[in-house]
Amino acid sequence: MQIFFADGLIFNYFCVIMNTITITPIARIRTEFPQKFGIPRQPLLAQNTVAEIVFEPEFRNPDCIRGIEKCSHLWLIWEFSEFAGRQWSPLVRPPRLGGNRKMGVFATRSPLRPNPLGLSAVKILEILDDRTRGPVIRVSGADMMDGTPIYDIKPYIPYADSIQDAVTEIFTQPKTLSSVRWECDSPLPHSDRRIVALEEVLMQDPRPAYKHNDTGSYAFEFAGLHVEFCVEEDVVVVRTCEPLTSSLT
Repeated sequence: MQIFFADGLIFNYFCVIMNTITITPIARIRTEFPQKFGIPRQPLLAQNTVAEIVFEPEFRNPDCIRGIEKCSHLWLIWEFSEFAGRQWSPLVRPPRLGGNRKMGVFATRSPLRPNPLGLSAVKILEILDDRTRGPVIRVSGADMMDGTPIYDIKPYIPYADSIQDAVTEIFTQPKTLSSVRWECDSPLPHSDRRIVALEEVLMQDPRPAYKHNDTGSYAFEFAGLHVEFCVEEDVVVVRTCEPLTSSLT
């Protein structure tokens, strides 16, 4: 649109206001991780974890996800809500690199970014028609804290999104620990999905990279469980695993 002034000058008006946009959460994800510690550092590393994508009321129209059942995986664009508002820096120290090596923020997936947005691929398990919550998408492999806001959902397209010859010389395939040894009783059978998922999480070694030689105990909450563990050489030792409530459902 053009605005004409009395002196003959023309001002092109493009309806851009302060170079900002407003985005609104379309959903929130309900996961088994009530706190940051313990969350796998990338999606799909612990494939037995289960989460639910619950849409905000204005997006609960089933037409919004029509056809999504034909997809096996989704891209989720979400917010590092625990880091929103924090000061970002051009250089960051990625924990995966030991916390000592500085990298450019845009060469990493650090949550301390100018716009604290994350991107994760997840696998669709099923789509529920919930009478109260509307359509709910159950997924596995989510690397997000419970309640994380989701800003967009897109289908994962294998022929376009999977680049066979892609490389990075910065980050390599994370080394997993060799096994899990239990020094306490499990409140659930070891065949229970939550225990299988817990062992997957533990074998990713939740400790900060700069403490990978630390034999001290660490604790976190997962799937309604309070878990305490340590690492001896490359074996995870579970010292405590007990329900947070009187029963697990």
